[in-house]
Amino acid sequence: MSEKYVVTENDQSKRIDKLLTEVIPDSSRSQIQGWLKDHVVLVDGKPVKSNYKVQPDDTITWAVPEPEPMDILPEKVDLHIVYEDEDVIVVNKPSGMVIHPSAGHHSGTLVNALLYHCTDLSGINGVERPGIVHRIDKDTSGLIMVAKNDRAHKSLAEQLSKKTVERKYEAIVHGEIHHEYGTIEAPIGRDTKDRQKMAVVDGGRDAVTHFRVLRHFTDFTLVECTLETGRTHQIRVHMRYISHPLAGDPKYGPRKTLDLNGQALHAKSLGFEHPRTGEWKKFEVEPPQDFKETLSYLETKEL
Repeated sequence: MSEKYVVTENDQSKRIDKLLTEVIPDSSRSQIQGWLKDHVVLVDGKPVKSNYKVQPDDTITWAVPEPEPMDILPEKVDLHIVYEDEDVIVVNKPSGMVIHPSAGHHSGTLVNALLYHCTDLSGINGVERPGIVHRIDKDTSGLIMVAKNDRAHKSLAEQLSKKTVERKYEAIVHGEIHHEYGTIEAPIGRDTKDRQKMAVVDGGRDAVTHFRVLRHFTDFTLVECTLETGRTHQIRVHMRYISHPLAGDPKYGPRKTLDLNGQALHAKSLGFEHPRTGEWKKFEVEPPQDFKETLSYLETKEL
């Protein structure tokens, strides 16, 4: 399916390859350059080079080719499995691990590790995301549930849709929050100024995050966030929206922050109804060591 973008005055004289990385979600500059070379991208119906500088009212059209299915190989990667039965696996994912293979991440993902661990994963999300019902970001640690068959997948996905799955996170945020509880209800969509980010935007998808303060520090606050919805980067976007971005967040936070490898966000608690038995299952895991060390550092600053 062909898509188009009409260049505005604000875009004038930008290189087309740079502009399109802002316009096309999840695209890279090298990928765009390849499309330009293959004449997948046209300006006013004509091919241009990657260094072409766009002008107002240029009409850029493209038809992104369907990605070729990746050959996903099982890999022996250590997994912290919190729970497993014939229907469900609950994994405590480490920070730095990508959930499933994608451009630039063909190996070392949770899916690669799961395929080595077991062969019975649901196929509802296709060969590239077997068993994956929901996701957490690469640099977010913590609990994720995986379906081992299609029946389990449908049940867990329906629970997510009905907002009956309990998902709680711990986060270290910038600034001191002066009230103990709060709810952020603000729609999230693609950032109109930077297509590589999400933002609170008019016409975005409904998004609700509840939070409560766990601990106050000088210039920082430890909070517990409970998701009512599960939009991309939801907690990161919502906390930035109320001027308390996550510490260490390379995409939504300030540059001067705590020394962390990515955002200080941990999926600590997960609860759901078992898809076969109907029994309520709830799991909780402690934050990783670097998260704990950061809290210890903040505590020593208080002394």
